[in-house]
Amino acid sequence: MKHKILVVDDEPSISLLLDFNLKQAGYEVRCVSDGEAVFGELRTFRPDLIVLDLMLPKMDGLQVCRKLRGEGNQVPIIMLTAMQDLSDKIAGLDNGADDYMVKPFSPQELVARIQVIFRRLRSLPPEGEQQPLQFGEIRLCPVRREVTVRERPIELTPKEYELLLFLCRHSGKALSRQQLLQGVWDYHFLGDTRIVDVHISHLRDKIERNARSPEYIKTIRNVGYKLSEPAAHPAQAAR
Repeated sequence: MKHKILVVDDEPSISLLLDFNLKQAGYEVRCVSDGEAVFGELRTFRPDLIVLDLMLPKMDGLQVCRKLRGEGNQVPIIMLTAMQDLSDKIAGLDNGADDYMVKPFSPQELVARIQVIFRRLRSLPPEGEQQPLQFGEIRLCPVRREVTVRERPIELTPKEYELLLFLCRHSGKALSRQQLLQGVWDYHFLGDTRIVDVHISHLRDKIERNARSPEYIKTIRNVGYKLSEPAAHPAQAAR
């Protein structure tokens, strides 16, 4: 069965270009030209991934991302932006996008990134890595891609989940941002590692008791990040 991709862009030339290249790559594609149309397509087309322009009529890309994630919809989103300003890229990630590309971009590179996302989503872990992982109060089930923290289910985007899983499988090791890019995203960002920092911030908001004073995901100065076993809380120690 073909994966379905929803392209949301109000520039006809971009939509036509993406429609052609994505269909050539074997995907089923539908194009819409404004943000509000996304929510109708979710019911009828049911996309497996959304390519979403930042600047859109009726509802911009940030608003679309924010609404989707607020409703618990974790469909992968690649944000397109004509802005070179880093703050615009970060705004997309902050509102729930998994990745971004700056216009003008290579359609072949977009196809490659989409293939990476789908490959990672459908691949089962090796048999020896299918057992649930317990790290402090964090529990991951790799087969079902489920996470609980303090026995409560946590909703993570696909990239947030993959980042947490990668950190757990390399717990105790200081990992550079470049190592995290290669291990989680499978490609390079030409030195732009801010995407890692944004996803780490999102993870901390969801799993830490206090994101400003994290117990689990520690910042290693001049290096990157490390997942550390937290000290036992009084309630835990009393058990």
